[in-house]
Amino acid sequence: MDVYEAVTSRRAVRGFTDRHVPREVLERVLSAAAWAPSASNIQPWHAYVLTGAPLAELKKRVGERLAAGDPWDEPEYEQYPPALKSPYSERRSAFGAQRYGALGIAREDLEARQRAASANWDCFGAPAALFCYIDRDMGPAQWSDVGMYLQTVMLLLRAEGLHSCPQMAWAKYRKNVAEVLSPPDELILFCGMSIGFEDVTVDHPRTGRAPLDETVTFVDGY
Repeated sequence: MDVYEAVTSRRAVRGFTDRHVPREVLERVLSAAAWAPSASNIQPWHAYVLTGAPLAELKKRVGERLAAGDPWDEPEYEQYPPALKSPYSERRSAFGAQRYGALGIAREDLEARQRAASANWDCFGAPAALFCYIDRDMGPAQWSDVGMYLQTVMLLLRAEGLHSCPQMAWAKYRKNVAEVLSPPDELILFCGMSIGFEDVTVDHPRTGRAPLDETVTFVDGY
């Protein structure tokens, strides 16, 4: 698979089979992903990979909280600005309409939306999950480095025939994640990532992208 194919075939898959993901494949991907760029090579990412019984235990703990209706953990970072302006708010709304529309869920059906969202914390059935932390002393540039690292991981997973779904949703249950992983106190959970083989029986509508002239300005001298 060439780089262009990896980029254009990568998407947030929300339906996985339980097919085992070999440890050696994950090690190969994460060893190569270590070459992702970072300012002054500080490599601010801290990744934990869960499979098998530990992942099942995490899913169980979060599932019990969901069933009990427990509130989310208090946020340690802001996922979106409180007043998301145009055109970003329209793009987010369009994504939600497409995502829940594909599931046959009406905009006003909040209960059904919550049930659909709860699949996040089952990793959409994936047998492996990565949890990415960053030191709480890091700044915006280092958070950008973490994003480049995660993108590198996702593209390498495509090269291995695997799919993924990055999920900030896991930050809402960061305390349960910490119970299983025991990360140092100085780390903040940025996101989780479900990893596995795609369940092709699940419909995955592809979200669109803005036209090039909406996001890119060429200032050339030709």
